[in-house]
Amino acid sequence: MSSIIFSILSIYVFIVMGYIAKRSFKEQIDERTITLLNVYFLQVFLTFWGLLLHPVDITLLYAPAVYLVIVVLVLVLSALFAAKLFADKKEYSIAMVASVIGNTGNLGIPLNIAVFGEASIPYTTVVNLVNVFVVYTVGVYFYSRGNFDAKTSLKNIFKLPILWAAIIAIVLSVNHYTPSDAVMNMLMMGAYASMTMQLFLFGIYMYDIKIRSINKKLIGWVMSLKFVLLPLVAFVILYNIDLAPMIKGIIFIELLMPLAVANVNLASLYDCQPKLVTALVFLSSVLFLGVVFFGVSILKYL
Repeated sequence: MSSIIFSILSIYVFIVMGYIAKRSFKEQIDERTITLLNVYFLQVFLTFWGLLLHPVDITLLYAPAVYLVIVVLVLVLSALFAAKLFADKKEYSIAMVASVIGNTGNLGIPLNIAVFGEASIPYTTVVNLVNVFVVYTVGVYFYSRGNFDAKTSLKNIFKLPILWAAIIAIVLSVNHYTPSDAVMNMLMMGAYASMTMQLFLFGIYMYDIKIRSINKKLIGWVMSLKFVLLPLVAFVILYNIDLAPMIKGIIFIELLMPLAVANVNLASLYDCQPKLVTALVFLSSVLFLGVVFFGVSILKYL
């Protein structure tokens, strides 16, 4: 577990670098340009690399199906109250979707390996695949709704090349396509560039954020959904279904992951208070360092 914590802390090197860069060069650094380059170009490489790295086995789809059911259920529960609590359209959009977009890939996969070993990889791969679609469908829709109507927000889902890249990569993987080493190296270069740029962007938005100025109700709502309601719903459902303990544990841990940096990308792309979203991602990452130990300790009760 200590190695995982060290891995989590080590990525903050790039976040700090982004923060220092923005503090040093101020307006010379354009967040919008970085977002467009990352979302429309580099993340296509990340999507292909992530989905082709391990073969997608459609026989393993029960685990991600349970994951998706829990996410949808929490979204429905959230919808019952969020509209009444948050009159501002952008705050409502953030309140609806931020907590269900977790870091199931870069953090969730290695954490599950640390807990369950490499046997977890096939399951975490397909769970992360479902999360990718949640991010670029539900996530795009709600972050877009902060500034656009429902029809335009639905159109925005299909405008992103990442969604199409994911569909193509899945088809290739299901049909047992194995890319050459040269192709995988190329995809890996783009993937790591994308991940590094995401962390830089996160650090850039961290500059000049004042936590005290953020709506405390929104902070409490998102953190409560992420670390109270979502794990509680997950625990109740997983406890009452017949599934292997390891698979139950994998699903529970993936749902416990802190807010993904993808939230910042989408908030920036659709101008849905990206600095506020950055603060929420940061807070969830800090809280996760304590929550993760509690989460792992209750796996034996599932």
